[in-house]
Amino acid sequence: MKIAALIVAAGRGLRAGGGTPKQWRPLAGARVIDHAVSAFRAAGIDDIHLVLHPDDTYEISGVTITHGAATRDGSVRNGLEAMATDPPDLVLIHDAARPLVSSALIARVVAALEEVEAAAPAVAVTDALWRGENGQVSGTESRDNLWRAQTPQGFRFDAILAAHRAATGPAADDVAVARAAGLAVRIVDGEEDNLKITTPGDFARAEKLMERQMDVRLGNGYDVHRFGEGDHVVLCGVRVPHGRGLQGHSDADVGMHAVTDAIYGALAEGDIGRHFPPSDPQWKGAASEIFLAHACTLAAERGYAISNIDVTLVCERPKIGPHAADMTTEMARIMQLDPTRVSVKATTSERLGFTGREEGIAAIATATLIK
Repeated sequence: MKIAALIVAAGRGLRAGGGTPKQWRPLAGARVIDHAVSAFRAAGIDDIHLVLHPDDTYEISGVTITHGAATRDGSVRNGLEAMATDPPDLVLIHDAARPLVSSALIARVVAALEEVEAAAPAVAVTDALWRGENGQVSGTESRDNLWRAQTPQGFRFDAILAAHRAATGPAADDVAVARAAGLAVRIVDGEEDNLKITTPGDFARAEKLMERQMDVRLGNGYDVHRFGEGDHVVLCGVRVPHGRGLQGHSDADVGMHAVTDAIYGALAEGDIGRHFPPSDPQWKGAASEIFLAHACTLAAERGYAISNIDVTLVCERPKIGPHAADMTTEMARIMQLDPTRVSVKATTSERLGFTGREEGIAAIATATLIK
């Protein structure tokens, strides 16, 4: 059975403050939307579609992007229509502003869809409900049979697409669209932690919840390449003129190799050699960008965001300082990170050892991954 996620992120989120739409604001080492995307990947759902505002040009890897409309239901309709060319069996429609959705909640919605056409999570209302006028309590309401709706709201794809095509007016959510089309919607247990970021204070609440739930991984990488014939070296993706080149099965980018191994190490996935064996001739002379991009993709598929990277190049020459900014920019581009999350620096070994004798270059790197 093919399952897809449709994450709606076309709104402006003005009540959350901050100037930037809330889905793109930082939260616990990544953007709000990154956490939402990672949650579905962690739940085993790799077919992820985003509906974004036409003005938003932020990058997210491994997803399909559709532009939204003026209303939420219009944006969902756009996303569903884009998916219709290669439709899934089930679709889970989720608000990007809910970054703490759990794998268990997603699994409950999917399990319900094995029996019904529509299912959505909700939390029963337990607080007393008041009516208010002019700042005073004017009455009470019964809380019996009242629920607080959440997402992801799950549907058989054909059924919810038909419901949206038949809709004639604005709707609060996709359950309202489904019910207007005559679909019965099963309630599954939601979670208090599955909050929707709406106001500035919700960021602090989400941070505290993530501190309790967060999975932080650290990995380190170390690599060495010797000098040989050549007129340049490639370090952290940048070609640096030098009287000799570095030898290796690939392009011998010692800095990028160390960072790649650090990410693999954080994931307990061995090293570059496990994924790209040097005995395989197809990798001879390969650009190290291939290895680093694979490690980043693997981290994303496991539901991890890369919080930061730190790499130190150890050599007497060439001098790294004049090229460090370009190296940072290139590494950030490959990993799709903000450059402020990438540190490239250098040191010498005070003329000691093989690096001091200028026989080669070493690199050591640390990667921090967060789920």
